[in-house]
Amino acid sequence: MTTLVMLGILLFGILAYRQLPVSDLPNVDFPTIQVSASLPGANPDTMAASVATPLEQQFSTIAGLDSMNSTSSLGSTSITLQFNLNRNIDAAAQDVQAAISAALRKLPNDMPSPPSLRKVNPADSPIIYLALTSPILPLSDVDEYAQKVVAQRLSMINGVAQVSVFGSQKYAVRVQVDPKALASRNLGIDEVATAIQKGNVNLPTGVLYGDYRNYTVKASGQLMKASDYRPLIVAYRNGSPVYLSELGRVLDSVENNNTASRNGRGDFMAEILSRNKPGAFAAAHGQNAI
Repeated sequence: MTTLVMLGILLFGILAYRQLPVSDLPNVDFPTIQVSASLPGANPDTMAASVATPLEQQFSTIAGLDSMNSTSSLGSTSITLQFNLNRNIDAAAQDVQAAISAALRKLPNDMPSPPSLRKVNPADSPIIYLALTSPILPLSDVDEYAQKVVAQRLSMINGVAQVSVFGSQKYAVRVQVDPKALASRNLGIDEVATAIQKGNVNLPTGVLYGDYRNYTVKASGQLMKASDYRPLIVAYRNGSPVYLSELGRVLDSVENNNTASRNGRGDFMAEILSRNKPGAFAAAHGQNAI
C-alpha cells in the first residue's frame, strides 16, 4: 500500500509539473533606488564632475550594490542604483540616505535642495495619466493645486507607489535687470542679488516680556509678490536710494519658464505608479491598476 501511494504521488507530481506555466519574462522585483539632484544653470559636464562624481564615490561603498548608472543633463543629475535580490529595499534606502548626507560637504553650496531618492524602478511604466486644465488660472496656480491637493490625495491610495508631476511650474518672482541701468549707477549684478536675499527674510523676531502679559513680536519680512520686490533698495548713490524697479523689470513668473508638459488641453500631467504590496515595487504596473 505504501509503495502504491508513493507511486501515485510521484505520477501525479510528474503530470502536474509538466502543466506548470513558465513565464518568459517573470515579474522580479529588483531593489532599485533612483537619486536625483539639481543645480540650475549648470551644464552636463559640471553636473557630472561636481555632483554626480562625489555621490558615486559614496554610493560605491554601499554593500550589495550590483550596478550604478548616472545621467547628467542641463541642471540635473539622475543616478540609478540596483542592489542584489538579497538586499532589503528599506535597508538599502537608509544606506543611500547616509551616503547622501556624507557627500553633502563635497557638493556645491549653491544647490537649491539636497539630493533626493525614491524607491521606484525607473524602467517601470505608469498606469494612469491625469491632466488638469483651467481656462482662467495661470499655469503656476494649476501646478500648486496639483502638487498640494491632487498629488497628495492620490499618493494616499492603497497600491500607489508614486505620483509624479510633469511640467512643474512653481510660482516665482523673476527680475530682469538692464545692464545699462547697472552701469550708469556703477552697480554689479552680485549687489542686486545680495539686496534681494537680504530683503526677503523670514526669521523669528522675539518676545516682549511685561509685568502682566507677554507679547510675541511678528515681523513679516518674506516677500510673496513682484509688487513687494519693486520698492527694495539695492544701494545708495549720491545720497539717494536706488530701487530695484529702476534697474529693470520685476515680474510674476515661474521658476523655469522654458519647460512645460501638455496633454491635449491639459496644463498638468500626473504619473501614477502601482505597487503590488507594501515594500515591493512592481515591474508590471497593470496588475494593480486603479
